[in-house]
Amino acid sequence: MKKLFNLYLLMFCLGLGAQDFQDIGFEANGAESAHQSPTEPYEAPLTIDTSFEEAAEKNEIAYRSFSGLEDVENGYYLIGSVFSNPDPLKKTLKKLRRKGFENAGYIHNENNGLNYVYLEYFPFGLEAIDAYRSQLDGRYNNDMWILEIENSMAIGGNDMAVDEMEGPAHNMAPAVENSDEGGKEELPVAHPPLSENTGKSKLVERADAYFDKMWYAEAAQLYEQALSKGDKHFTKENVQKAADAYYFNTDMENAYKWYNVLYENYGKAMSADNLFKYSHSLKGTGKYARSKRLMRLYNRKVKEETDAATAVSDARQDTEAALDNILDLSQNIEIKNLGINTEYSDFSPMFLDSTQVVFASAKDSSFLTTRRYKWNNQPYLDLYVAQFNKESQDLRNTVKLSKEINTKYHEASVTFSPDNKTMYFTRNNYGKKLKRDSKGVNHLKIYKSTKEGDKWSEAVEVSFNSDNYSTGHPALSPDGKKLFFVSDMPGSLGETDLFVVDVLEDGSFSEPRNLGKEINTEHREMFPFFDGSKLYFSSDGHIGLGGLDVYESVYDEKDGFQEIKNLGKPVNSNKDDFSYIVDNENEYGFFASNREGGKGDDDIYSFKRLSLEETPVNQNAIAGVVTELVTGEFMPQTLVQLLDENGIKLKEVVTEDDGSFVFEDLESSTKYTLKIGKDKFVEHEMPVATVDNERVEIDIAMKRLEEMIALEDGIKKIKTEMIHFGFDKYDIRPEASKELDKLVSVMKEYPGMVIKIESHTDSRGSKAYNEYLSDKRAKSTRDYIISQGIAPERIESAIGYGESKLLNECDGSEACSEAEHLLNRRSEFIIVKM
Repeated sequence: MKKLFNLYLLMFCLGLGAQDFQDIGFEANGAESAHQSPTEPYEAPLTIDTSFEEAAEKNEIAYRSFSGLEDVENGYYLIGSVFSNPDPLKKTLKKLRRKGFENAGYIHNENNGLNYVYLEYFPFGLEAIDAYRSQLDGRYNNDMWILEIENSMAIGGNDMAVDEMEGPAHNMAPAVENSDEGGKEELPVAHPPLSENTGKSKLVERADAYFDKMWYAEAAQLYEQALSKGDKHFTKENVQKAADAYYFNTDMENAYKWYNVLYENYGKAMSADNLFKYSHSLKGTGKYARSKRLMRLYNRKVKEETDAATAVSDARQDTEAALDNILDLSQNIEIKNLGINTEYSDFSPMFLDSTQVVFASAKDSSFLTTRRYKWNNQPYLDLYVAQFNKESQDLRNTVKLSKEINTKYHEASVTFSPDNKTMYFTRNNYGKKLKRDSKGVNHLKIYKSTKEGDKWSEAVEVSFNSDNYSTGHPALSPDGKKLFFVSDMPGSLGETDLFVVDVLEDGSFSEPRNLGKEINTEHREMFPFFDGSKLYFSSDGHIGLGGLDVYESVYDEKDGFQEIKNLGKPVNSNKDDFSYIVDNENEYGFFASNREGGKGDDDIYSFKRLSLEETPVNQNAIAGVVTELVTGEFMPQTLVQLLDENGIKLKEVVTEDDGSFVFEDLESSTKYTLKIGKDKFVEHEMPVATVDNERVEIDIAMKRLEEMIALEDGIKKIKTEMIHFGFDKYDIRPEASKELDKLVSVMKEYPGMVIKIESHTDSRGSKAYNEYLSDKRAKSTRDYIISQGIAPERIESAIGYGESKLLNECDGSEACSEAEHLLNRRSEFIIVKM
């Protein structure tokens, strides 16, 4: 679900993969159809990798390109008319805006003297193709063509113009007479003028527009651009939306980065919702200890915001003990990533019979590129059926389930009656076109189809659907008499709840019943599966390892559903784990996850329970002792984390009184990284690899933060490893960020410390350019330090000195190796105040 998981919030707010689906339907405002014709099918299928030019030619769309236009933003413009005389411009634009084209404007080309009136602007070419084919969602029936602008002003605006010019003149065309007011009216050239009351740049306004459409991938990219521009854009709202955009797209690493900035600046003033997401991003990146602390703060905040002492149950208040129990819980099962998984989202498996499994996938590469769901830029979902091989625990021979069921929109989360003659599944709410509620939201609905011979009938809605809320993720009981599902209907306790209806003899349904507080929380519950004795479901509202976790609840005929239980590892991870189904008699099943190491966004995994004789003996271990570098004394109560090759935390321990620690039951011949941290010490990382069925012993010496402060030639400096830059580059590389993080730790340890940054280049290139490049590097370094929570006023200056202070003789007079040049590309940190 890195991306598609966002797709199927259920597709639903129900969860794509789990989350994608989840959030689509419940919260989506119709992003899935914003660039599709509501009535006409797409004639020319395009692959995901189709370029703008290929798409335009395949669809016989006229286009041309201009390059190097001053004050015109790069991108794609739908052109409706062209004028050589500017007089009709005002009237034409007024007419277009009255018809609802609020973003209409014009571009003046000095080279040919013509004025190009555009109806809409798009930063991405395939968006423009999409809008053209839908005739701007049926709003424009006249001829139009696409104008591509390149090598002009960067998307979001020219940095210097946006940040330094005071007036809006650089965004305006020459004034024309306004006969109504007797004055002059300025018309937009490449975009409408900024809103007078927002104070936001065009870049942020576009990011906000994408965010509101739930196009989170694009929104996150633009917020990153805005936040990189410095203090003017570094607002609470922008940081929060950047974090949320990554969170909703299940990119927990980047979500954590920006929630952490938010927390460093606002701390306890953060809302309960922000604290909840921050806590989940911490779990999603393996930071369980800190997540516990944040959940305590979240619980208090919920009480404050609801003014109810009972807002958080006693069970959930005991977060730390419960999380520790889950971390210690491990099932004796073997899991396998299936061969049918693709680079897209594959999830929501369901048994069709003992030999076949039906699942949802966005794998079909014949989809139009423009038929991708904007939450995460992936194709829409269809249902597939595959053969199950019990020996290999794998699925194979995948085919689409039925052309009567699959449409150009989403289909997913299916369940079958005991005789396999009735099917329930989830789909977008649409007839000839997508249907929306009064707020423009396209909800999800449960549909029913019956098998007539070898074919499935045209699907019909179930009676408890509505155009005003979503239903989805149907799951029948083994006897076919109860249908569990997910919804955000009135009466829900949280964002999405689990409900059940009785399936009556005549095929009708009882009134939906909420499964209650034992199951549902104030957050998301979804993907139910009921085997007659236990209910399995996914949730991010109960205590778990991160994202969605899978839970079970035993069902009692008299007392109903009992206390829920987290299934623990390896089914659950610090990512999203969902759509769990099990055959308890044969002790095997399937689930989906977007955990690290998968093939795509969401992958389907099979699992089987191991018998005692199948459980292998594992002696792979890493052990060691942590001491202080200078004194050699043991360091008890020091946090040691075990990371995989991608930097994802797998385990953590605290050293014993003698500084010792051990990680057991590891993979053989596998590379890991140890990350060691303690207050007032420099965080230390060390690569280490296991040896097959052996215990690897290592020693670790820790340096105090104060030992990073050194006196050189009478000048106090913070001594890090060299902050190296790539040739002709000024971006902060991953290895440099680790060193800068150490510097940030020193500055946080000494809150009165003020530094200045000096950045240097090697001698290659002109002196003038090297001064420019080194200054960029100095300011890039400064911006990174500020982004980690250091106040800007604590950095007195950030100046580049070019090649004027080389550390060796590589001044161009003799040949030098790349390693020798690398020594001169550096940043230094001078302490001016302690």
